[in-house]
Amino acid sequence: MSFERSCRIRIPSNLMNRSRIRYYSSKPVQHCKKHNLIMDPWFLTGFVDAEGCFTLGISRNKYCKTGWSIQLFFQIALHRKDAELLERVQNYFGVGKIHKHGPQSIILRISSIKDLQVLFNHFDKYPLVTQKLADYNLFKLAYNIMINKEHLTQEGLLKLVAIKGSLNLGLAPELQSAFPLVTNADKPLVKGSAQKLPDPNWLAGFATGEGCFYVVAQKRANFKMGYSFKLKFSIAQHYRDEALLKSLIDYFDCGILYKNRETFELVFTNFTEIENKIIPFFFKYPIAGIKYLDFQDFCKVANIMKEKGHLTLEGCDAILKIKEGMNTGRVI
Repeated sequence: MSFERSCRIRIPSNLMNRSRIRYYSSKPVQHCKKHNLIMDPWFLTGFVDAEGCFTLGISRNKYCKTGWSIQLFFQIALHRKDAELLERVQNYFGVGKIHKHGPQSIILRISSIKDLQVLFNHFDKYPLVTQKLADYNLFKLAYNIMINKEHLTQEGLLKLVAIKGSLNLGLAPELQSAFPLVTNADKPLVKGSAQKLPDPNWLAGFATGEGCFYVVAQKRANFKMGYSFKLKFSIAQHYRDEALLKSLIDYFDCGILYKNRETFELVFTNFTEIENKIIPFFFKYPIAGIKYLDFQDFCKVANIMKEKGHLTLEGCDAILKIKEGMNTGRVI
């Protein structure tokens, strides 16, 4: 499959035959904006599966009838480099506010009871796939309790405390102390049969949040250039989402799953599989945000390696320079 894309920044021409080279831009801002003016709904669901958080806040408040105030909010926190991506999410929903969240991050928060209905309209039509679906269902249950004004009663408050106990990190010590007899609400795991890829755009959104494109460079004294190079694309998830990662292996018909304590990591390192399956997929269903730049650099290195440029001194230097500016080394 072709890697063809236009560009103005070129890999050194003497590394490969000009008739075969394909070029990639290191400044894809216009491409991203043009391609992603309208965010695909499945892309958004995949991205929320990766980065979204459904939260129920319970705090003391002497002015409330029960002595406790209740707040529901949905949020996505990103590095400030991805401000444009977060704005696109906000524009899709048409609700919520973006705030500064620490020195290097920003957060989109939706908390109005009226505005939260927009979320339910979306996720009921384009459902979440990971175990986050269980959090969403509990969140919606809490929402219905509040809509019915049950949170203004002691009984309703206890229901909400039970729900919070099963959401995210559970109850804080203060709430555990205040409600020692409350049993956490049931939180059924999302069954493996439900963890299938619903749409390719879902994976593009999920990879935007959870995927990583790496260039692995290892010093090798017995190699002519002193280095060996390997491309690596990976997605890591909690062990509860093992079925989802296995479904991605079935989808691509490649990849290896590794377990590390409570985490599974799906890894793709075979060059032919990356060239013929991973890269073409993300050309057809592009990721977004700052990670798109890493994908472009990933493709540049793939081109160099495809043409055996990594076996030359100039090609080796080019790869090391590209690698240096990827991922955490990228300066925007």
